[in-house]
Amino acid sequence: MSPTTSGRPAKPATILDVAAAAGVSRQTVTRAMNGMPGIKESTRERVQELARELGYTPSRFAKGLVQGSRTSVGLAIPDLTNPYFPAFASSVVELATQRGWHIVVDDYGHGGRSGLDAVEHLAPHVDAVIGYLGGYADQAQAALGRRPLIVLDEIAGSAAGSINFDYTQAAKLAVDHLWGANRRNIAYLDAYDARRSAFPPEGQVPRDSSPAGDIGACTVRGRAVASRLDQTGSPWSLIAAEETAGAARAAAAALLRERPGIDGILVFNDLMAAGVLKAASDAGLRVPDDCAVVGMDGIPLGELLTPELSTLALDLREVGRAAVELLDGLLTGAVAPGSDSARLTLAHQLILRKSA
Repeated sequence: MSPTTSGRPAKPATILDVAAAAGVSRQTVTRAMNGMPGIKESTRERVQELARELGYTPSRFAKGLVQGSRTSVGLAIPDLTNPYFPAFASSVVELATQRGWHIVVDDYGHGGRSGLDAVEHLAPHVDAVIGYLGGYADQAQAALGRRPLIVLDEIAGSAAGSINFDYTQAAKLAVDHLWGANRRNIAYLDAYDARRSAFPPEGQVPRDSSPAGDIGACTVRGRAVASRLDQTGSPWSLIAAEETAGAARAAAAALLRERPGIDGILVFNDLMAAGVLKAASDAGLRVPDDCAVVGMDGIPLGELLTPELSTLALDLREVGRAAVELLDGLLTGAVAPGSDSARLTLAHQLILRKSA
């Protein structure tokens, strides 16, 4: 999608734009783009060439008027073994199905594949893509051309639409709660991705909050938490682990061995927080009496843990609804690609249970 001088994506070329440029009817463009009989081969080639020059891609919705297919939407998910993503995907599928859309899911978090790989795999088959792409918004939008892309939890770049989360507010809620509960030796466990993160493998050992390079290597939510912890004026600890419960358990165990005075731990997500709870139990600590634990995401798993997990929760059904409704607006033209209306920010809610 080509940006305009304002930095926003250009308005998608339509079938009428191609028809006007070629000096033919809309019906002729439809025949040319869909390989239908009834027009000269030279006309077909000229129309297809002009379509390429204008960046026009006939959507599968438009093809459906000719071929009887439905609107098809790609859903790029990094890891369906993480309970957050099935909950989000379920919401998208349910709400999209109510509109008669067909959903194609690509779970790309295996074999070293990236979010861009997922979009490139989905592109030949879909009208649009919704996904957690891990920083590939610009490349993925280029792969889709003028078909809309909605990215979640990353810088939007040239993506037609985006949904992000107010981590500054979330960090304030969690840190202020722990501080109000007289927790003065707080640690934050961030997610470490070996493919994209600047954290070294030894990032699983505790480190002070002071080295600027460490903070710069944090995730977006990690930097928000770091900023809020800095504002308390007290020392705090930063550790990182791969985004699994097992890795989080190992990292938290190392932290608690080296810094036994830790009395509060904020965690990148609820899945990792489950590992932290296990590490605290292994260390003989009572949660929350000796050490409070707060996760992030609000997946149902948190209610099944012992003790039940306090969390910065997203309403995952509403996240899915926001994505589907935004895509509907982009497909129908009610929302302009790259406009303020196509850039959404959602908030977390602090749900206090027994762990904090």
